[in-house]
Amino acid sequence: MEELTCLDAMAQAELVRRKEIKPIELLDAAIARIERVNPQINAIVTTMYDLARSTAAGPLPDGPFAGVPFLLKDLTASYAGVRMTAGTVFLKDYVAPEDSELVARHKRAGFVIAGKTNTPEFGLICTTEPRLFGPTRNPWALDRTTGGSSGGSAAAVASGMVAAAHANDGGGSTRIPASCCGLFGLKPARGRNPLAIEPSGLSVEHAITRSVRDSAAILDATQGAQPGDPYHAPPPARPYLEEVGASPGRLRIAFATRGLGQEVLHPDCVAAVQDAAALCAGLGHEVEEASPPVVSGLLTAAFTMLWEAGAAAQIDGAALLSGRMPAEDQFEPLTWALAQNGRKHTAPALLLSLGMLQITTRAVAQFHERYDIWLTPTLGEPPVPLGTFDDSPPGDPMRAFERALAFVPFTALQNATGQPAMSVPLFWNDQGLPVGVHFVGRFGDEATLFRLAGQLEQARPWAQRRPPVFA
Repeated sequence: MEELTCLDAMAQAELVRRKEIKPIELLDAAIARIERVNPQINAIVTTMYDLARSTAAGPLPDGPFAGVPFLLKDLTASYAGVRMTAGTVFLKDYVAPEDSELVARHKRAGFVIAGKTNTPEFGLICTTEPRLFGPTRNPWALDRTTGGSSGGSAAAVASGMVAAAHANDGGGSTRIPASCCGLFGLKPARGRNPLAIEPSGLSVEHAITRSVRDSAAILDATQGAQPGDPYHAPPPARPYLEEVGASPGRLRIAFATRGLGQEVLHPDCVAAVQDAAALCAGLGHEVEEASPPVVSGLLTAAFTMLWEAGAAAQIDGAALLSGRMPAEDQFEPLTWALAQNGRKHTAPALLLSLGMLQITTRAVAQFHERYDIWLTPTLGEPPVPLGTFDDSPPGDPMRAFERALAFVPFTALQNATGQPAMSVPLFWNDQGLPVGVHFVGRFGDEATLFRLAGQLEQARPWAQRRPPVFA
C-alpha cells in the first residue's frame, strides 16, 4: 500500500476511476506514511483525518482527482471549521469560517484534503522554521532547509506523504522549496488562479508536484479568476494537460550565470544552469547568455517596501480576524521589524514603488519579445543549513531578511512582473542535494513552460529520485 504514495496524483486518480482501489484505501495509505515520516520532518502541522475519511467515504465529485489525498498550506487556504494559523502564534487558535475559493475548487476536483502544512510566519521568509511549529526538515538532508514559504508542502510531497500539495508564491514561495526538495514548482501568471486578498498582485496560488502533468492538470482544475478579482490572466488556448508532451518547437532561450546585480552565485547553481543550457541546446533550442536590463537596486528597494507594508497589513489583518490587539512579543522579531518599517512608509512612497515595478515589468516584457524563455538558477545557493536565517541576532533582525535576499536573487522578479515561472529538478550536487533550475516565460504563457517542462522531464526523468526518508 505504501508504494501507492510513490505514484503521481493522476495515476492515483486513474486507479480510483478503474475501481482498482477505493478512495479510503488511498487515504489510509497516505495517513500511514504521514504517521511514519512526519515525525522526522515536521511537514504537517494540522491533521484532518476524520474530515478526510468522511470525504473519502463519498460520494465524491466527478473531478479529475476524485479520491486523491491532498494537503493545504496553512496560509490563505481556508477550510471551513479547520484552524488556519498562517504560521503565527497570534492565530494559533483561529478557525476559518468558510472555504476559500481555491479550496472549493480543490474539493470540486475531487481531492481528499488530509491536513495542513507548515509555513513560516505569514510566509515572510524563505525558510520554514516558524516559532509556532518548529522547523520543517528537508527530506534530502534533515539538517537543511526546505525553503519557504511552502516548505511544509514541498517536504510532504518529496517524502511521499502525498503526490501533490497546495502552495502559493509571493516572492518565490513555490519555486524556492521546489528547488530545495527536488520537485516541480510552477508559479502561474498573475490572475491565473483566484486570489486571496492581495492588493499588490505579488502573490499567486497553485501547487507543488512531482510530475509535470499533475501540475498542469491541477491548474486546469483551478484556473480562472473569481468574480471580483482585480487581476485576470488571458484564458489558455486549450487545457494545460494537452501541452505536456506537445512539442515546444525551437525556442529562443537566454540564460544567466550571475545575479541581476551581477552577483557571483554558488558554483553548484552556475553548474546547474550551464547543464540545463546544454540540455536545452541538445534538444534543439537556440541558447545564448543574456539577461533583461533590470536595475537590481531599484527592484530590491521597491519590492522590499511592498514586503514591509505587507507585513504590517498581515498583522493588522490578524488583529481583525482574532479581535485582539497585537503586541511585539506575540510575533517573531523579523515579522515585527518588517511591519514597523512598513508603518513608516507613506502612501505616495508606496505608489511610487508600484510604479517602479511597472517600469521593471516593461523592461522585462521587451526582453521577452526577443527570447521565449529566460533560464536562471532558482536560488543563489543549494539548500542551506537550518538556522541560516535566524531572525534574532541582538538588535538587528533585519539581517535575516538581507541574508534571504542573497539566497533568492531571481524569484521575486516574476512576482513583480506577473510572469509565469517554474523550478525544474534537473540537477543534484555532489552532496546529493537538489539544485533547481528556473525557467521564466512570457506573461500569460504557461503553455510554453508546460511544453518545455514535459520535454525536459522526458529527456531527464526525475520521479525515481527519492530522498533518504524513503529508505
